[in-house]
Amino acid sequence: MGILAWAVIGLLAGAIAKALMPGKDPGGVLVTMLIGIVGGLLGGFLGKVIFGVDSINGFFHLSTWIAAIIGSVIVLALHRLTFGRHTHGHGRHSHA
Repeated sequence: MGILAWAVIGLLAGAIAKALMPGKDPGGVLVTMLIGIVGGLLGGFLGKVIFGVDSINGFFHLSTWIAAIIGSVIVLALHRLTFGRHTHGHGRHSHA
């Protein structure tokens, strides 16, 4: 698959992962695309290691999309664990 196909899969898989795991996430389209691309690679790797199958066969194969979405959900969860604990000045802190 070419870089354009990976970008499209990444954008869609990342968007699906965000829809499956609603919540406030920093970043826009670029972060969503990167989460999806990394998720696709992770999903393909896990499919090969765990099930011994090549789960990234091509753009129109269901296994490619399933691997990318599952991987994207994992990457999004890790992203939230890593970056989700920052506060942005909301709330009051009392020093008693």
